[in-house]
Amino acid sequence: MADQSIVSALVLGLIEGLTEFIPVSSTAHVLLAGHFLGFESPGNTFAVLIQLGAILAILLVYFQKLLGVALTLPTSAHSRRFVLTVLMGFLPAAVIGAFAHDFIKTVLFETPMLICVMLILGGFILLAVDRMNFKPRYTDAMTYPPSLAFKIGLFQCLAMIPGTSRSGATIVGSLLMGTDKRSAAEFSFFLAMPTMVGAFVLDLYKNRDILSFDDLGIIAIGFVAAFVTALVVVKGLLNFVSSRGFAPFAYWRILVGFAGLAGLLIFG
Repeated sequence: MADQSIVSALVLGLIEGLTEFIPVSSTAHVLLAGHFLGFESPGNTFAVLIQLGAILAILLVYFQKLLGVALTLPTSAHSRRFVLTVLMGFLPAAVIGAFAHDFIKTVLFETPMLICVMLILGGFILLAVDRMNFKPRYTDAMTYPPSLAFKIGLFQCLAMIPGTSRSGATIVGSLLMGTDKRSAAEFSFFLAMPTMVGAFVLDLYKNRDILSFDDLGIIAIGFVAAFVTALVVVKGLLNFVSSRGFAPFAYWRILVGFAGLAGLLIFG
């Protein structure tokens, strides 16, 4: 592995972990940074596969709670309802992602200009929603109704356009459906688990023939970096959102989007 590729993989892994669970689009940040770093990944697999590191961070933070759900699944209606809720939220992305995978990877992932525009547009939408005075009806992500989760899952599908942000789409959808900010962010964590594991498995299967041993080494470096930084972000994000809302992330999206556009116009 070339030293430049190792450094790039480390930087991109850090970016992935820092941005995966905040509504700024980790995919956009990784793809744009990779574009300007000259980092190449066969089939654009790197940006998807290192997300599993961020998922392991979520599993570690919520291990005790998730273990409790798993152990009480046969006897607890509450646990079964929670699992059903998460699966209902995951269902739209599973269906659309399976059919649109090739188009997303070969067309949308290869369009930096679109990514920048979606960052900016999503930033203004997030800013507008954050300023709305909602009266939340749902404040516990563990007790969302399955029907609510399915609607949030439809919003999550918007994130198949890179630059939209998976967490941003689910959070905006949740707030519009009557949740509070803290539980909206937490439910986006829970929904990330099956969604990103599914994306990882599908992408690995689709690109199994073009990945080499060196590619796996680079991915491993990004994976570990994403895990460590995501662990820090997840632990502090809910308290930050409860006190500050989502406006800081909206402004960051807009800033990065315009910076990306300027970079593309200047450097190509």
